[in-house]
Amino acid sequence: MNTLPLQFVVMTLAGWVSRNQQDVIEYLLEENRILRAHHGKKRLRFTDSQRRRLARRAKKLSRRALLNLETVVTPDTLLRWYRTLIARKYDSSKARRVGRPKIPVDIERLVLRMARDNPRWGYTRIRGALRNLGHEVGRNTIKRILLENGIQPAPVRRKGMSWETFLKSHWGAIAAADFFNVAVLTPVGLIRYLVLFVIDLKTRRVKIAGILPQPDGRWMRQVARNLTDAFDGFLHHTRYLIHDRDPLFTADFRMILRDGGVRTVKLPARSPDL
Repeated sequence: MNTLPLQFVVMTLAGWVSRNQQDVIEYLLEENRILRAHHGKKRLRFTDSQRRRLARRAKKLSRRALLNLETVVTPDTLLRWYRTLIARKYDSSKARRVGRPKIPVDIERLVLRMARDNPRWGYTRIRGALRNLGHEVGRNTIKRILLENGIQPAPVRRKGMSWETFLKSHWGAIAAADFFNVAVLTPVGLIRYLVLFVIDLKTRRVKIAGILPQPDGRWMRQVARNLTDAFDGFLHHTRYLIHDRDPLFTADFRMILRDGGVRTVKLPARSPDL
């Protein structure tokens, strides 16, 4: 079979298509020149969608081809739009999270409770106890939680705490007791009364526990029973009672409080005011 007529037809068709495409390109170029002349030097404003469409088309052409087309936007700008488009496509900065995830509040409370209830436990021991409960927490995280809440490491915590650390660790479960005197003018003359008051350190609520001219051990024992009463005792939900070295805070007074679930803490000599 002679293929010359077929080749001639193909070449003729290809030439016609090429001439047709060239005519289309020349028309679009002329239209582009007219529009640019009509628009003048006023800067064109493109939307993001229009920039993306132009950038995709421009990428398929070379820079020289873009210069020959006399585009409304410079080739460098078109290629820069394309680079920005690619950069945005693979930009995952919005999905990033800054730093490590925060420790849940319930786990933080569990760490504090373990440290307070077990003064001999160090960071590794607390971490092991948490792991037994199904919580994986690092030693440095445990250290940070304890220091932020005023709890010292195990060796220091076992030997004793500073007052600042003690107050921060048990804030909300501490009350303090003290005496003050008031002079009362009576028919028999001026009498000095001693007033025992108790204050909740967190809420600042004050309870007048009793007033007596000459308080004694028996009266103090009754005050202790009233304060730890199971129904309306002021210290019913308190764990610690701080008091000074006044001899009226007798051993019987402290024992009754201890039986009621309140541990007494005697202030050291020359301790600062609360």
